[in-house]
Amino acid sequence: MTQLSPAWIAVDWGTSNLRAWAMAADGTVLAEADSPEGMGKLARDGFEPALLRLIGPWLERKPPVVACGMVGSRQGWVEAPYRSVPCPPLDRGGLIAAPTTDPRLAVSIAPGLMQARPADVMRGEETQIAGVLRLLPGYDGVLCLPGTHSKWAQVSAGEVVSFQTFMTGELFALLSEASVLRHGMQGATGRDDAAFDTGVSDALSRPERLGARLFSLRAEGLIAGLSPDAARARLSGLLIGTELAGAKPYWLGQRVTLVGAEKLSAAYARALAAQGIAAERMNATDCTLAGLAALAPESEAAR
Repeated sequence: MTQLSPAWIAVDWGTSNLRAWAMAADGTVLAEADSPEGMGKLARDGFEPALLRLIGPWLERKPPVVACGMVGSRQGWVEAPYRSVPCPPLDRGGLIAAPTTDPRLAVSIAPGLMQARPADVMRGEETQIAGVLRLLPGYDGVLCLPGTHSKWAQVSAGEVVSFQTFMTGELFALLSEASVLRHGMQGATGRDDAAFDTGVSDALSRPERLGARLFSLRAEGLIAGLSPDAARARLSGLLIGTELAGAKPYWLGQRVTLVGAEKLSAAYARALAAQGIAAERMNATDCTLAGLAALAPESEAAR
């Protein structure tokens, strides 16, 4: 890794992966690095060594490190207690210092958000929400952050008012890889937009029929030759459609912006478009970096 002298270092530390960016004072990304050493693979004493392995060459001038994500969970490096909504997505005063032994390291961790009723939590997404507010000043509307655990957040006057989580991505992985449905999806290689649209429509019209619709995928594969591509696409449509049915109070008649990976955001945008919602789309990494920049030392982050 090239020797660099960043003004500060941005870190997004999730359950499965660790990502870091060397940042210039004007917000330019000087370099980036990633590692498979996510929170879920580390004991508490393993976080500092894992970070040093990734960013060691960037630490000559002891730049501050600002981190978000599961690194601040109860099982992470140090717990950063949740902040209760309604509140701004980030608060510099809520940063928690991680214990370090290397004198070059000064690591601050952003807390997540919590909601008492209905009970819900987020870690990492609050930083992306803060990034949206920096990139789109005065934003008022709904943010959808699709992923393993999709989040829908109502944002108004610079605050997260409420949010709701759906386990759509995790359900898709479990059903397509570990359930009986996996047999009909082996060898899937492409998209089938028509099958996806059918799944979305079926789920939105009768979300209570999800369980029966799911088994129909297996049955159609056995007796009607449903292709693996169509089965996988319809499963995706059924699950996203069921999510949209549950999240309808968030998106109906609202300004909606999607923040996530390109392909997944495109699927959500397609499903919402069928309901008359023209969702905006933003890059998740851009939003994460903009949010972390809001927490960087005032003298270091571009304003």
